[in-house]
Amino acid sequence: MKSSAFNKSMNLIVIHQNRNLSPNNTSDLLRFAVCSEPLANITLSCLNGNSYPRSNNETIAIPQDWAGKTTMGKSGIIYYKDKVPVSFGATNWLKAKPWFIVSNGGFITRIDHQRLRKVLAQLRADVVAVNVSPQLQAGHEKVLVNSQRKLIGFRRFYNDLAQSAPIPDDWPHHLFIKTDILKKLLIDDTLPLSFTKLIDSCLSDSLTVRSLNIGGTVSDLGTEEGLLGFFATELNSSAKNHRTPSDGYLDKNGIEISPDARLFGKILFGQNVSIGPTAIIAGPTIIGNGVKIAKGAIVRASIVDSGVSVPQNSIVQNRVLINGQKHQKQTTQAKTNCMTVITNGIATYKNSYANNFRTWPIYSYARCAKRIADIVTSVVVLILFAPVLPIITIVIKLTSRGPVFFKDARQGLYGKAFNCLKFRTMLIGADNLQDKLRSLNQADGPQFKMADDPRLSTVGRFLRDTYIDEIPQFLNVLLGQMSVVGPRPSPESENTLCPSWRDARLSVRPGITGLWQMCRTRQPMKDFQEWIHYDTEYVRDLSLRMDLWICWQTAKKLVKNFVSQF
Repeated sequence: MKSSAFNKSMNLIVIHQNRNLSPNNTSDLLRFAVCSEPLANITLSCLNGNSYPRSNNETIAIPQDWAGKTTMGKSGIIYYKDKVPVSFGATNWLKAKPWFIVSNGGFITRIDHQRLRKVLAQLRADVVAVNVSPQLQAGHEKVLVNSQRKLIGFRRFYNDLAQSAPIPDDWPHHLFIKTDILKKLLIDDTLPLSFTKLIDSCLSDSLTVRSLNIGGTVSDLGTEEGLLGFFATELNSSAKNHRTPSDGYLDKNGIEISPDARLFGKILFGQNVSIGPTAIIAGPTIIGNGVKIAKGAIVRASIVDSGVSVPQNSIVQNRVLINGQKHQKQTTQAKTNCMTVITNGIATYKNSYANNFRTWPIYSYARCAKRIADIVTSVVVLILFAPVLPIITIVIKLTSRGPVFFKDARQGLYGKAFNCLKFRTMLIGADNLQDKLRSLNQADGPQFKMADDPRLSTVGRFLRDTYIDEIPQFLNVLLGQMSVVGPRPSPESENTLCPSWRDARLSVRPGITGLWQMCRTRQPMKDFQEWIHYDTEYVRDLSLRMDLWICWQTAKKLVKNFVSQF
């Protein structure tokens, strides 16, 4: 929906070269989307009108070192180095345009613009930072549970919401600046790249700055998930049909498809593409220039960069395959940062379509070596802490009423129930007190978390902050109920909320530490989503390398937290 007030505004879309808005963001994927064919035309077209109300005066600012044949010569594109130039056009521009809108080109957002216009009018601010939140859009539901973590209901939003928020540390999705104060913020008609510097300038000039979150959808072009989702939406909404080979052909763009290759759905091809016998390409998929897909390979819902070779009988599903040595760093972190980037133009993935439950051969790392490592590790840890355990037991007994150990029923491998052991850190009656504190819950989904939890005892707070309370869980590891590394152990009541996720995470033993604990961001309304994402990611990509990475990150975190207590 478009607004006349917005249509009279100038829109500047800035693509930032070095973004740091989430743990798995990189500028490489964003540059790939903006500067690579055949993706660039779709990306620039959507940035130039679809992510905010379209106007007659839109400019896309791209880093100078990204300039290439894909973007050179296109209208509405400027290049910047240290600062972003702002062109005012006619001399009466400032009087005719009420808003100067700076949008973050790393995101494609869709919002109710009429709703946003009304909110902006009510704020009466000089500068407004706007971030789009899917959790605030109509149709969103929030899960409500009781003290026993039983599902008691949902809270549903029937209209998009807008809420006040703290001023962000980095560029928001959109920044609205009143044109009558714009020149106060510019230096030689240029916009600073530092958002903090811009806000400091606003505050020094006594300007009114506000920030809000509004319901809508967001595609982060700097992440694999966001990039795939965005292009899937664009391809599926396109009126162009995909190519369907019958007897094999070589068309004018050099697209050679074997007679017995099969294509389904919307597929966008570059030039000089070769698809081998019995290969299967399922859309929405984008195939770049010079791609070679070998015999029997399967490519589904993916983006394949120019020059990539997909080997024989391999399977590529929901992946962004980028060509070139410069992506080596992202490749080495693919298992932990949930981003897949292929180097040297060769896609080496051979994973099959996964069922909810995953199984491994009996002598594989997951079933054999991992269990041996668990036994050795748990024995060593229990021996090392044996002199300390009696002291902890005595201190807990002397400082609060109740048992030394806390036992909670959790689901283990294939859903088998067991009692998860911990040193007791909470006061007696903590479950009843949790009902009274439910409104202060800082976690979404079935979990309960709050800062300065009053249910913790003095000793219990120290045990939790140093993770000493989890030492008894090594007994669970020794008994085969848990593993040192794995998904978070959870009760049956939490696993009933998502059967597919439950089946995947229960394919392995739960762990004392895990990928979610090391990668979560604790962002509002995202903790439950990240929990599901990282648990299933761990099961899908389980390996010795990943376990060693998690153990190393855990060790660093333990040392840091322990030292911070003194």
